[in-house]
Amino acid sequence: MTRWKSPTWSCPIHSLHRPARSAVRRLTPRRRKRVAIPVIGVVLGLIAAVALIGGMRAVLPELVPDAVHTAPASRPAMPTDAPPRTPAVPTRALAVLDAIPAESAVTTGLPYDRDAFGQRWADTDHNGCDTRNDVLRRDLSDVVAKPGTRDCVVLTGVLVDAYTGERIDFVRGPGTSERVQIDHIVPLAWAWRQGADGWTAERRLQLANDPVNLQAVAGAANQSKAASGPARWLPPDESSRCSYVARFIQVVADYGLALPADDRAAAREVLLGCS
Repeated sequence: MTRWKSPTWSCPIHSLHRPARSAVRRLTPRRRKRVAIPVIGVVLGLIAAVALIGGMRAVLPELVPDAVHTAPASRPAMPTDAPPRTPAVPTRALAVLDAIPAESAVTTGLPYDRDAFGQRWADTDHNGCDTRNDVLRRDLSDVVAKPGTRDCVVLTGVLVDAYTGERIDFVRGPGTSERVQIDHIVPLAWAWRQGADGWTAERRLQLANDPVNLQAVAGAANQSKAASGPARWLPPDESSRCSYVARFIQVVADYGLALPADDRAAAREVLLGCS
């Protein structure tokens, strides 16, 4: 009689409950890829943002004020002087001017609206102080701040006006604050006509509060300038014109604004006369 033998199984039972090692090896790289791709995307995005911000200011570093007040933020302190003037500016400024396309502005045709540039003197750098006081702290000397405001509210200071050379004792308050005003070097109404009317609200807010485009000046000089470009207004103090025009065209270039032929010609004439 033949004795009965138990059948031989080709697949042990324990193998049904545990994945093969080769399968684990195949899945692991996929998991790594799924995790690595979004991380790489975030890193590349941060690098691109830093490069964009740095690139916008790389051409004329002498003219670019740093971030203006750092009380609650962990950033390097900024200089309190106005942007310096250097003999190197004209050559580089002419290069920036030549790089601006000679094209007419593409506009919506809508009338200028100051409210389209957002809150006046917003805290766009999130340092706890509004932009007006940031610029006052940068451009005035002997600054005294209001107690209890983390040095964010300027009470008094001394301005040597970059446009006229006039010395002005600034005192915050009704009837005195307006003696020192903050000029948009590229006026917002001028920018509106040269393409800013078609921007996003965020980009218009950025231009309105960009320290490179802002200067504390004598109120009378700011009022006389109004919304004029270089063809219709230049600082009365001729020694200030090279720096003023260089900053004007740098902002135009940074924000991709159009530059009318008459303003282009006036800017070139000023820069060619700089030493």
